[in-house]
Amino acid sequence: MSERERNILDAAMRAFTRYGVRRTSMSDICEEAGISRQTLYNAYRNKDDILRALIGYYTERAVAEIEAGLPEAGGLGGQLDLVFAKMVVDGFDLTRANPNASDLVEGISASSRGEIEAAAERFRALIERLLAPHEAALARHGVTPRDLSDFVQRAAKAAGGRARDRDHLLAQLATLRKLCLAAAGEG
Repeated sequence: MSERERNILDAAMRAFTRYGVRRTSMSDICEEAGISRQTLYNAYRNKDDILRALIGYYTERAVAEIEAGLPEAGGLGGQLDLVFAKMVVDGFDLTRANPNASDLVEGISASSRGEIEAAAERFRALIERLLAPHEAALARHGVTPRDLSDFVQRAAKAAGGRARDRDHLLAQLATLRKLCLAAAGEG
């Protein structure tokens, strides 16, 4: 991704969080990014294209931050904490701090669903990789790393969407972490 595209996406995120997706115009994004309409349209045809790119961009950033932090994470528990922080908690905090959070979430159109599914798969595969060294312990419980990673990814994201507040979210993620550690023989 070019520096120009990153600048546009960062500007779009600022505009979306300030005005909401529906109320943000392509002109608002141009103004926020300090670029011409032609420059914006050369990069992205419409807001749906921008939303898809944002999902991919933030997924890549989160995965890169997770990968960078894994060596210092300190075992499966610390690794899961890092994944949960980047996959769920950061987004939860962003939407709670944003007065247009519901509009931002609702603004993700059907055309962005494929990008959301791709992001979910990236996180699921990362979790599976963390669980793979514990395959024998998981097998004793009749679970594979793939099956558990699918459950963990979906449960963590669901917790982020349903939590009453941040403390509730963290408690749910802590429970999910404990279940994983127990199944992996580390609990």
